[in-house]
Amino acid sequence: MPNRRSFLVSSGLTALASTRAFAANETLRVGIIGAGGRMRALMGAADASGVPYEIVSVCDVYGPRRDEVKARTNATAATLHTDYREVLDDKTIDAVFIATPDHWHVRIAAAALAAGKDVYLEKPVTHTLEEGAVLHKAVRSSKQVLQCGMQQRSWAHFRDAVGLIQGGALGQVPQVRTYWWQNYGRSWVPKPVDTAQLDWKQWLGGAPDQPFTLEKYFRWRWFWNFGGGAMTDLFTHWIDVVHWAMKADTPSTAFMLGDKRIYQDWDCPDTIQAAFRYPDFDVVYEGMMASSIDDGGLEFRGTEATLKLNRSGMTVYHEGVKADRNPVLKADSFEDGTTPHMRNFFDCIKSRKEPNAPVEAGIAAARAGHIGNLAYLHGGKTTWPAKT
Repeated sequence: MPNRRSFLVSSGLTALASTRAFAANETLRVGIIGAGGRMRALMGAADASGVPYEIVSVCDVYGPRRDEVKARTNATAATLHTDYREVLDDKTIDAVFIATPDHWHVRIAAAALAAGKDVYLEKPVTHTLEEGAVLHKAVRSSKQVLQCGMQQRSWAHFRDAVGLIQGGALGQVPQVRTYWWQNYGRSWVPKPVDTAQLDWKQWLGGAPDQPFTLEKYFRWRWFWNFGGGAMTDLFTHWIDVVHWAMKADTPSTAFMLGDKRIYQDWDCPDTIQAAFRYPDFDVVYEGMMASSIDDGGLEFRGTEATLKLNRSGMTVYHEGVKADRNPVLKADSFEDGTTPHMRNFFDCIKSRKEPNAPVEAGIAAARAGHIGNLAYLHGGKTTWPAKT
């Protein structure tokens, strides 16, 4: 059940509508909330989108990150804040980008929508199962645009792949394999932080009070108070593609074998094998955080063909065709999907149309990851809806 705080957020929302009419080349006014590494990528995608925008306000709990954004050519006049509510108080802001740790996502997004801002919300859009209902009400009781950060939905070759699957090119698809391997010993290495310029209490927000540690500040995704490990960081992307392609978004059963083989100090497992049962197909996931060979991807295994898909491109292998004639189809990615995804968000701000990654898709993708974690925390298996 939602707790008292989430209930108050949900029930107290106002349905403010964006009433501005935009000229075709009008510069959008944007607020930045959470100015870490992912936000740098979002701003880069916004730059590459070709849509004129100006950063007018920047919020982050760490001073150097605020200063880094302000040094951009389209942000020199931006105001700087440690409290996101000060950004939302600016009535001239059209939209906000939110790329905070997960435990802040719904609270800030709901407040932004209530303040009449359109929202680009990084994935996973929720930190808990209960927050799904809160976020859904926040979006659908407003007239604002919310784009979930599931950029595959705007990525050209992913869209083509979904078209092939839904068009029957693979035949029946009883199994989808997903995987993602990363090496945190060679990437995501914590860097020194000047704690005198960090508002740690503000960073914690509604999380339990606890001492600052560099590991939690940089690798927050792997601690339950702030994130959900691989299932909500990595698997969320791939299961969204599965939901989209297979037109089913809720597993009935989840199994998860997870272990802390390398990073003993984390809450979340670093080595995972998981399986999910959907009405007409099964999904498996595997990954670990100390080996990056093969990176991440999906395999849709059909009775007529198999489609292998990752962020670099896709290939289709047909059953019954000699090896030297496979793959029968190959396509490479020509643009990072975050760029067209941001372009779609900007276009929807002006047109008021539904974005490529609506709130329902983001909630469903996050929910699958939460269900996987629920299985891990309850002996390796759970059913959904859960009995308790």
